[in-house]
Amino acid sequence: MLYDITLRITYRYEVPVSGGRHVIRAMPLSIPGRQRLIAGSLTATPLPDERYDRQDFFGNAVTGLLLRKMHEKLVLRMQSRVVVESQTETVDLSPPLALLGADLDAVWSMTADSPHHFLGTSPRLGEDAAIAAYAREGVEADMSVLQIARRLCSAIHTDFTYDPKATTVDSTPRDAFKIKRGVCQDFAHVMIVALRALGIPAGYVSGFLRTLPPPGKERLEGADAMHAWVRVWCGPTLGWIELDPTNDMAAGSDHIVVAYGRDYSDVAPVIGVLKSYGSHETHQAVDVIPVKIGG
Repeated sequence: MLYDITLRITYRYEVPVSGGRHVIRAMPLSIPGRQRLIAGSLTATPLPDERYDRQDFFGNAVTGLLLRKMHEKLVLRMQSRVVVESQTETVDLSPPLALLGADLDAVWSMTADSPHHFLGTSPRLGEDAAIAAYAREGVEADMSVLQIARRLCSAIHTDFTYDPKATTVDSTPRDAFKIKRGVCQDFAHVMIVALRALGIPAGYVSGFLRTLPPPGKERLEGADAMHAWVRVWCGPTLGWIELDPTNDMAAGSDHIVVAYGRDYSDVAPVIGVLKSYGSHETHQAVDVIPVKIGG
């Protein structure tokens, strides 16, 4: 699939602000065999006084901005064209859970894709006894790592209710687990904590998801969404597999990857500091438009 993607994030401040430093992770990645970034740009209004573009440890595209002058509104706009390859059905070549430890011991690499980075606690994800017990439910001795991951993906989709008012961006996995409600970030965090409790490396994926309007309805501009799902290390043969617990599915051609990390703190679209007081409002609009090739 070929997509044109637009992300627009607008901040409106109650009082003018200055000295804003922002770190942005919003540009889709190029991933061999998965997706390719053909072209992309990221702009800010007002124009920043300083800017840098680099990659972080996990290979994500990072843009840093500094705005010294007073401003009442900041608009960030990302535009890109991306090719996403169709994913074939995955054959389960993952080991039984009992053998995964030996496979992990054989991995000496500490590069960005090393499963060791995704096995222990991370900035937002600690150990949780209740989620660990939930993870162990239904796990049988002969189940493969991929079977366990798929079971958890389906269980979270079934047991949790999607509710954007139930949690905030700062809610913990424990918060969402107690009420069995939340958004894609919460579902992904709970699944990651559950998998790690079983000794299965798991990480966080941020990206875009193309959504389809209800039958007979026109697509609304800006109605697509940033999304989050989970990547699971299923042994050296199968490697990393991506699952979406919000929709109970494997990540496919409608999932466009922006960033990989241990949890949301590694991949947040925008983080930063500024000089101000008072409140602010944030508005986000996403468009993921399939591009027709030929006549």
